[in-house]
Amino acid sequence: MAAMLELVAGSYEQVIFGYHVKTDEKEWTATADFTHHAHIASITAVAASERFVVTGSKDETIQLYDMKKKTEHGALLHHDGTITCLEFYGTTHLLSGGEDGLICVWSTKKWECLKTIGAHKGHVTSLSVHPSGKLALSVGTDKTLRTWNLINGRSAFIKNLKQNAHIVRWSPDGDKYVVIVNDNVNIYDLETASVTGTVTNPKRISSVTFLNNSILVVAGDDETVRLCDTVKQKWLCEFKAHDTRVKAVDSFNMDDYCVIVTASNDGFIKMWRLQLKEELEAPSLLVEVNTTARLTCLAVWKPSSVQQTSEKTEAEATTSEESAQALLRKKRVTIATEQVVMEDESKPKKKKKGGGK
Repeated sequence: MAAMLELVAGSYEQVIFGYHVKTDEKEWTATADFTHHAHIASITAVAASERFVVTGSKDETIQLYDMKKKTEHGALLHHDGTITCLEFYGTTHLLSGGEDGLICVWSTKKWECLKTIGAHKGHVTSLSVHPSGKLALSVGTDKTLRTWNLINGRSAFIKNLKQNAHIVRWSPDGDKYVVIVNDNVNIYDLETASVTGTVTNPKRISSVTFLNNSILVVAGDDETVRLCDTVKQKWLCEFKAHDTRVKAVDSFNMDDYCVIVTASNDGFIKMWRLQLKEELEAPSLLVEVNTTARLTCLAVWKPSSVQQTSEKTEAEATTSEESAQALLRKKRVTIATEQVVMEDESKPKKKKKGGGK
């Protein structure tokens, strides 16, 4: 049965591109849906939820697009500096990071900034939300990896790094995460908050995405995309994706296979079909489009998404180890909206009776 989805890519030329993709077992087709001169500087980040697509730029703004109505939905003007990273948590929240060292948590209902976190002394280079919505990781140019308690917006754990990291990603199950430093994939265990292994890419890494809880897709400053087993800590296979360096990768699952999406400085967006089996083989090309622009970032928008489930924590933890134990102990449950909303500092706090301090 054919499904509909949209490829959305940002470019150095300040333009966002949208391509409507019709999926079919025999043949996939991609047709140009829209182009929009979204910003007055190059686009640095893009993210998609069930309804919205957001883009961030060096012009210090986050632009909103309602994909169901195909209209602009306004702009978020809170950061002072380049928007470096954007990530949705389900349909309820957006997190943004910037060169100002801030992480902002936005409600997608009214697009209010619920919390502003002074995350790093330097730039925030990357952030990632745990599948539960309880924790977030961030890395910055202050050579730190920080764990955030998203219930109260406070730091739960700080780890000093020897070098600046530029990418951090949770695994889909949330039991581990990867931190990218130049050409190294450092694999961390949640419970111990320590590195369990390192895999080195031939070139500096530009983008990563998990296919499942163990297989990581890695793109670097060359035309090759590689697949890494984060459990066995080894490369599984590689394939030439583009004629120049691959700037961004994304992925999603179909019924019995995975789809890898790549975007490059050569202007092409490509979709690849990969069968997940014991001995991985290079994927086959499903469809490609030429934007004729130098692409910087990529997202896949789908009209509907699977409801997120994850581990329900006990109490708010104060260290990485306590967070891990709470997350790993509990049963899998559906996360209700109120469980992931951070405290709104704009609301007055209740006074204690009797005037007590």
